[in-house]
Amino acid sequence: MELNEALAFIHATDWKGSRLGLERMRELMQRLGNPQDSLKFIHVAGTNGKGSTSTMLASILTAAGYKTGLYTSPHLVRVNERFRINGSDIPDAALCRAAEAVKEAADGMSDAPTEFEILTAMGFRYFAAEKCDAVVLEVGLGGRLDSTNVIPAPEAAVITNIGLEHTAILGSTLAAIAAEKSGILKPGCRAVLYGQSREVGEVVARACVEKNIPLTVTDASQLTLLSSGLDGQHFTYRGSAPLLLPLLGDYQLRNAMTVLDTVDALRAQGWN
Repeated sequence: MELNEALAFIHATDWKGSRLGLERMRELMQRLGNPQDSLKFIHVAGTNGKGSTSTMLASILTAAGYKTGLYTSPHLVRVNERFRINGSDIPDAALCRAAEAVKEAADGMSDAPTEFEILTAMGFRYFAAEKCDAVVLEVGLGGRLDSTNVIPAPEAAVITNIGLEHTAILGSTLAAIAAEKSGILKPGCRAVLYGQSREVGEVVARACVEKNIPLTVTDASQLTLLSSGLDGQHFTYRGSAPLLLPLLGDYQLRNAMTVLDTVDALRAQGWN
């Protein structure tokens, strides 16, 4: 398959759209041999900050010596940006191989997968073929019924700031949306929640209790901003040594708290 053929397959107009549900995705992954089952994930859901949080986590894992996949959406210029290993976009040849494998599997399905399901399946196949040690996986929409949620229990499930979004699909209240995001929580993982409204916190905490999942909630009172300049923001969190975040904005500091608590959760899972 050539690149133009791969892109035509991915963007086929009759396969576009978002149709929540895991039936098609499960069938597609089974036809591919369930490559997601061979990977270890950090699953990231939320309304705001999940892209920054995912990218920071992938950077830290890469710096720690792990071969790290990163799956995000949408892309800015090229679809290759959605699949990264150790900071590098998927090469065209690998993208074509992944698309060809997914097309072969999808051609036999009576209910054709959506574009996002195709892309997610391509990501799983690529990261498994490259034998990634860890994959930071950003949810597309919601969580419970998002196509990324066919994975087994992740090492850590992260929920960033939640706001009112896609209310016709996810629900009209923060509590309803939080319940959908909490669908990524599975027994065996550790959970990290960006500290926010009591309404959201209660929903996530209840889901963790029901599934016996350890939960960490970020604590802004433990964050101290030391200085801020063109090089970024110097800060400490939970008594850490001074850290530098090369991103500006108070919201990025709050995302960094989520990342640091996730790092602690991964350490508790045995990651170095």
